[in-house]
Amino acid sequence: MGLSTAFRLLVAIGLTCWALWAADPRQVGEAFSKTAWPWVLLACLLVLVDRALMAHRWLSLCAPIAHKPSRAALLRIFFVSTFLGTFLVQSVGSDAVRTWSLARTGAPASQALASVLLDRLLGVVSILVTAVVGAALAPYVLREPAIAWAFAAAAAGSLFALLFVFSTRVDAVVRHAVSRLPAGRVPDQIGKLLDALQAYGTAHRLLAAVLAASVAVQVLRILQAWLLGRSLGLDVALTSYFAFIPIILLVMLLPITVNGFGVSQWAFVWMFTRVGVSEANAFALSVLFVALGLVGNLPGGLIYALGPREPAAPAVTS
Repeated sequence: MGLSTAFRLLVAIGLTCWALWAADPRQVGEAFSKTAWPWVLLACLLVLVDRALMAHRWLSLCAPIAHKPSRAALLRIFFVSTFLGTFLVQSVGSDAVRTWSLARTGAPASQALASVLLDRLLGVVSILVTAVVGAALAPYVLREPAIAWAFAAAAAGSLFALLFVFSTRVDAVVRHAVSRLPAGRVPDQIGKLLDALQAYGTAHRLLAAVLAASVAVQVLRILQAWLLGRSLGLDVALTSYFAFIPIILLVMLLPITVNGFGVSQWAFVWMFTRVGVSEANAFALSVLFVALGLVGNLPGGLIYALGPREPAAPAVTS
């Protein structure tokens, strides 16, 4: 375990313990004891739907890749990488496993990485889209510095990343800078990655369809949180979930803990207590929401354990 990972783990444990102590462990236990599990099962069904949509959007982005494996193999790569990412550093671990696994099948590494990067980027953009709606419904949430910084950082980072796909001027500037590096494998691979990203720049229909699927995923996550709230008996309007959940997801993207633990508990308590939810119930809701995400990763574990082992082809680096 690296020093930075250990630090994020300590921060996650610290924030979670602080939120639990503030909410009163006894009251949190009472909240869990009253959970109506049929609502939780409905939320689990929606998780299966959102995972299917997430897989579909990545497979769509894999369409331009040369020498890619079969659709079944791509689905296996997606679900297994999602499962393994549970134990790695945030979403970066899952993305790295997916890129590496796809490249091992013989797909060009640059195109494999470009598909994963764009999938992640459009996922963040979809959270921003729904967060804008959420901020319009509850503008006071942006008065909290951490939330405002998360929103601003995600927006700025997404805009900067999109320039690599749609701006030929930015592409030219980056290529000029790369050309000054000593000749070797690194500049060559950067050039191939830029080629792969630029190839998506004209695929407007494809990117629009993937973004629409990504927004649908965020709506499903909001509905999942609402169902979990119903399971705890929370009398909170659905519009409040639309206001809070996207911004909570943005806060969870902050790279200060492991997989959003700790910050998610803090964010749920901070948000939902403002609409009359007790700290204990808000904490319980946060735990159920994070646990639901982990449940959504379990199919990948089953596929990894029970699925066939396909021999890897030599990676194509072009």
